Amino acid sequence: MTKEELVTMMADQAGLNKTQAAAALEAFTGAVSGALSKGGSVTLTGFGTFSVSHRAARAGRNPQTGASLQIPAMDVPKFKAGKSLKEAVK
Repeated sequence: MTKEELVTMMADQAGLNKTQAAAALEAFTGAVSGALSKGGSVTLTGFGTFSVSHRAARAGRNPQTGASLQIPAMDVPKFKAGKSLKEAVK
């Protein structure tokens, strides 16, 4: 599903026009991004939890040349599906 398809579905199900649905989606993604950038998490009961996970520095290899390289430590976003979402996907 693309962002445009999601906006259309949100507009139909919530009784909004596409502009309002797009604004709501942007507000949601902005709020989640803002919370994660501050190191927090966002929990939507039944749907899932967005959080930040830390990856340690590690050694890697360039697949084209075979040369070793150092991959730096970084924080990455993580999503853990909730019970209702898991059951809906079964």
